Amino acid sequence: MKKIGFFGAGNMGFPILKAAVKLLGADQVGFFEKNDDRSKYVTDLTAATRYETEAALVADCEYIVFAVKPQIAPVVFDAVKGCITENNRFISIMAGVTTDTIRTAIGTNVPICRLMPNTPAMVNEGMTCMCLSGCTEDSTEAKFTKTLCSAFGRVVVLPEKLMSAATCANGSSPAYVYMFIEALADGVVKYGIPRDTAYILAAQTVLGSAKMVLESGEHPGKLKDNVCSPGGTTIAALSALEEYGFRNAIMKATDACYDKSVELSKNK
Repeated sequence: MKKIGFFGAGNMGFPILKAAVKLLGADQVGFFEKNDDRSKYVTDLTAATRYETEAALVADCEYIVFAVKPQIAPVVFDAVKGCITENNRFISIMAGVTTDTIRTAIGTNVPICRLMPNTPAMVNEGMTCMCLSGCTEDSTEAKFTKTLCSAFGRVVVLPEKLMSAATCANGSSPAYVYMFIEALADGVVKYGIPRDTAYILAAQTVLGSAKMVLESGEHPGKLKDNVCSPGGTTIAALSALEEYGFRNAIMKATDACYDKSVELSKNK
């Protein structure tokens, strides 16, 4: 019996599958993917086992990862619910799909770990939020899932009621950061810096600044103050950001993201 099997190997499922292969070995990882070209790509890069049917994957894998788009979830649930045994454990990365929805759909009380990862998992710098249903944080299931998530970044455990907020903080927010990098690069290209160089300057600065927050233990406001000399360029720039509503724009984006996440959860 393999340790873990994946339904779906797309932009979010594939980095986690790769991490599982690195952690456990290819012989312990399987997947079900209907697209033949995608399946060949995954197999060629990871040597994980492709299963021909949903039932075969469930029968041969202990941990089952739902890594499909939420709108495909009902099809997958229907295919697996008659195959589940007490040996199976479930992990879901489907946005907006609650553990209650999953449990009702597959008709089982086995443990479920719901994850909200993000795309930087592709470069092993992911931030994953995890909630638990049917198990505790010191359970075998939770420990295994945390170890898996740690193989492609960081992980924190939250109650499920905060998962919509987590979507704002880590799930959707890489897009805001990319937009900031693009805007900052555009700003200096205007003054003559080549675009490729501008992207390097902006992206490395974001990476280094984030690392300072994580490793220094300092409040972000304190780190900001450390850059601001009296009467200098940085405080002038920050004044302009405040004038044009930078903080408010980010908070309003978070509100919109949260409202949409709650809406999607209610519709599942």
